[in-house]
Amino acid sequence: MKEIKVPVFPESVQDGILTRWHKLPGDEVHSGDIIADVETDKVVFEVPAQADGRITERLVEEKTTVMAEQVIARMEEGEVTATTKTDAEKKQVEQGAAKQPRPEKTATEPVAETVAVMPAAKRIIEENLLDATQISGSGKGGRILKQDVQKFLQDSSASEEKAPDYIGGERPERRLPMTRLRQRIAERLLEAQQSAAILTTFNEIDMQPVMDLRQRYRDEFEKQHQVRLGFMSFFVAAAVEALKRFPEVNASIEGDDIVYHGFFDIGVAVGTPRGLVVPILRNADQMSMAQVEKKIADLASRAQDGKLGLEEITGGTFSITNGGVFGSLLSTPIINPPQSAILGMHKIEKRPMVVQDEIVIRPMMYVALSYDHRLIDGREAVQFLVTIKDFLEEPARMLLEI
Repeated sequence: MKEIKVPVFPESVQDGILTRWHKLPGDEVHSGDIIADVETDKVVFEVPAQADGRITERLVEEKTTVMAEQVIARMEEGEVTATTKTDAEKKQVEQGAAKQPRPEKTATEPVAETVAVMPAAKRIIEENLLDATQISGSGKGGRILKQDVQKFLQDSSASEEKAPDYIGGERPERRLPMTRLRQRIAERLLEAQQSAAILTTFNEIDMQPVMDLRQRYRDEFEKQHQVRLGFMSFFVAAAVEALKRFPEVNASIEGDDIVYHGFFDIGVAVGTPRGLVVPILRNADQMSMAQVEKKIADLASRAQDGKLGLEEITGGTFSITNGGVFGSLLSTPIINPPQSAILGMHKIEKRPMVVQDEIVIRPMMYVALSYDHRLIDGREAVQFLVTIKDFLEEPARMLLEI
């Protein structure tokens, strides 16, 4: 009999919660198959099978707190069939396992495998206790996409499905425990507000030059690099050049010391069904715009599925967040400790502007820089943001480094 254990956590992680079982007692598994998910306050760890065999028992239930290297299940090693079990076979195994009854359905129980559901959509379905068979998929072959689930949640039918979860009569309430990630987000945001002297400065950018550049080279760029040319790579490039000119914005405070970083690890905030995460572009100054776009696409995709490693969301010397994708016109972002500043992007909106004494229509974006006033003075903060504005309104300046 082989024991299945929780992976070893990093030193900064004390425990986790077993959020989801992927296998039932009696299920056959191949080496490397994912048996369970363990959520910590930073990332979701997958518990893989270390050998071929069959699950014999599960020792903990979903939503249970587990420690590193804790035994959570046992399996019998042996040869298994080359093909995956069908739903009917799984049902027979489940019905025959009288001594190992399947636990009651929870918010994280897997969606029925007969429905083609993309990973990001599946997680929202499970967190909201939805029935995937009632959601119409708009993806290829009828696959259910994230936007399909979000649309379903907005419909009255979604409200009826969730109604039993609310408790009370005329004024019902629905109470759910915070996820570990949400708890950690709350702690860090509160820590940032209490430990740093946060101030925000604003400016606006005429996005016409960047939009013209994207329009002119978009198809050629995508054909050459197999990735879409977005706005974020321009902002990352501009931020790196500005950080080189204002090293205190790329620094952090440790005790009574100021640590100036000689590298540029840029965090890019990504919203996920579990909460906000900030994956890091390591050595962004050494990356081309195509590499930035590819890396952001990869990190964002894996963030949606909870597949980021701990090393991919820790560290970072400066962050960028884009509220514009959700329609935000202006906001004051909160810095990500121990970083000292964060750049906020917002919605591009056409507005009348005065250009050479004439009123013209321009696609404008408000940008915000929140910074730790203990380390960064207002003069440097304003000049830093103006530098980013200058680079984006004249992209050639980044290429020429002037």
